[in-house]
Amino acid sequence: MPTIKEDMNRRQLLYSLLTPVMNTYVKGLDKGKALYFYFIKAETKTKSGLLARTVLTSYYKSQHFTARPYDPYNVYTSPNEAILCEDSFQSMYTQMLCGLYEREHVLRMGAVFASGLLRAIRFLQLNWKQLTRDIRTGSLNPKMTNASIRRCMCRVMRPDPALADFIANECGKDNWERIITRIWPNTKYLDVIVTGAMTQYIPTLDYYSGGLPKACTMYASSECFFGPNLNPMSDPSQVSYTIMPNMAYFEFLPHEPNSKLVDLTKVKIGKEYELVITTYAGLYRYQVGDILRVTGFHNSAPQFQFVRRKNVLLSIDADKTDEAELQHAISRASLLLKEFNTSVVEYTSYADTKTNPGHYVIYWELLGNESVSEEVLEQCCLAMEESLSSVYRQSRVADKAVGPLEIRVVESGTFEEVMDYAISRGASINQYKVPRCVSFTPILELLDSRIVSTHFSPSLPHWVPHV
Repeated sequence: MPTIKEDMNRRQLLYSLLTPVMNTYVKGLDKGKALYFYFIKAETKTKSGLLARTVLTSYYKSQHFTARPYDPYNVYTSPNEAILCEDSFQSMYTQMLCGLYEREHVLRMGAVFASGLLRAIRFLQLNWKQLTRDIRTGSLNPKMTNASIRRCMCRVMRPDPALADFIANECGKDNWERIITRIWPNTKYLDVIVTGAMTQYIPTLDYYSGGLPKACTMYASSECFFGPNLNPMSDPSQVSYTIMPNMAYFEFLPHEPNSKLVDLTKVKIGKEYELVITTYAGLYRYQVGDILRVTGFHNSAPQFQFVRRKNVLLSIDADKTDEAELQHAISRASLLLKEFNTSVVEYTSYADTKTNPGHYVIYWELLGNESVSEEVLEQCCLAMEESLSSVYRQSRVADKAVGPLEIRVVESGTFEEVMDYAISRGASINQYKVPRCVSFTPILELLDSRIVSTHFSPSLPHWVPHV
């Protein structure tokens, strides 16, 4: 996406509003620190010589971030040197190590997306033994070869056997429920995006945090920053973002047939629109692909809920399942897992047309799946089908054009491997999102190689023709 220097000033303006808004809901943030997991990605150049990098890399490398003045409300445990390290392992390791040293001073934790924070917890699960060894001896892991990191960590490293024993005791337990508040006991909330496709991470975040509030502070994309959430401590299902009209020229395409663009002042409460932007950097009437629902106004500025991405579909025949419908079906099916103290950690899907008829395949990674029976997982398949559209159920029941839905349970850590593969091919660790529908053969092969069990819907979903 094209960008210009002035864009950074506008983005910084939005960032500067987040802390005053949050201070009206959470007091005392100037008395501690924030453990945020931030990362950059290596830069490239276009054939014409223009610098190409992710929007967050641009921000973290800018003077707005690296030379930011001291602000007691925004003190990070992670040193700039760790955030600016292009090696994601060294960056994560160093940020986690600093966060452990500062465990009693951490008041909030976060990452850009909920998936990023869960990736950090998974990293702790895999590396706590080496991290505690570093803390016990006061010596940095020799795998940290980045010179800037080694220099800055000289100011941080100190032998602390008591801290090492505490972390080893907590991480060595089989039960990781509430691990965030066990290790970082003063954490007030999690600063993560849990709207849209990220809502499916809420049960897992609740498991690890003991149900800490989740603050969605702003709405932004690579193309443009849009505006803040003026009620950041609201329930994730109620989150609305307020559009700042100085960030770009905003237009809205009603999500209905034969519609015409309307401007910012002509939107109507309760209606859904596709967001269209014209930016200072040169995008003209660019369709972002986000579907938003108007929830109200702040003065004259409209407020929106993020509904879904446009055209993320599974389709076998006449059925068309978008991201929101798939997420709803996953949520309904997940309720059957609660009594077994497990939940869906991650998922993706695939329209398998090699079978006759074709059918939906849902890949699930579960948080501890030993106690879930074959029968329960089959009922999860049926619950998903019952939650899908009438068109899908007609295709299953009457037309026989779609086969039984299949859930493939994969090994723990499988979606970490999918992310690592995507990053190795150029994806940004900050902005990576698990694709909700996959068709790329190497990803499918990776998922299929990690299957633990497969389960099919045991019967037809309910469907009756409309009279």
